[in-house]
Amino acid sequence: MKNTSILFKLILILLVAVLTSSFAIQHKTENEKAKTDSPTSGQLFNEIAHLDSMLLVAFNSRDLEGFKGYFNPGLELYQDNIGVRNYDESMKAFGELFKKDYVLTRKLVPGSLEIYPIKGFGAIETGQHVFSHIEDRKLESATFKFMHIWQKKEGKWRITRLVTYGHPETWK
Repeated sequence: MKNTSILFKLILILLVAVLTSSFAIQHKTENEKAKTDSPTSGQLFNEIAHLDSMLLVAFNSRDLEGFKGYFNPGLELYQDNIGVRNYDESMKAFGELFKKDYVLTRKLVPGSLEIYPIKGFGAIETGQHVFSHIEDRKLESATFKFMHIWQKKEGKWRITRLVTYGHPETWK
């Protein structure tokens, strides 16, 4: 009976030790992930930053069909000086913009990009971008703030909400 009691205690101690070390390893892994995935670095940041760079390429090359591929058909676009547009209205407006005589370019302000995860949905991207074009042989440019809500569905990322703000009333 004494040996059974000692054996039981040893098994109990071993079980507690295994559970404790398992928890410590899991906690360490979560802490390491938190350190590597910050708003300005890590796997999620790199993935969304790459998508944003490809969005820039499509915008700057006036590739409307390629550009459309980055947006969910349920898109809502909020712009402080224009209002709210749905997907069809937004793509029509971008199409008209791409037909202008001047070429409007979008560039990300270096160091302004931040990415935050949305559990079970996707990510929030925030930053600043500069739009510029030459009009009457003069460079016109302005910096605005933006927020993209990205959804990852069936392995594909698409923007579901786009918020752009900081525009003067005259910039339409």
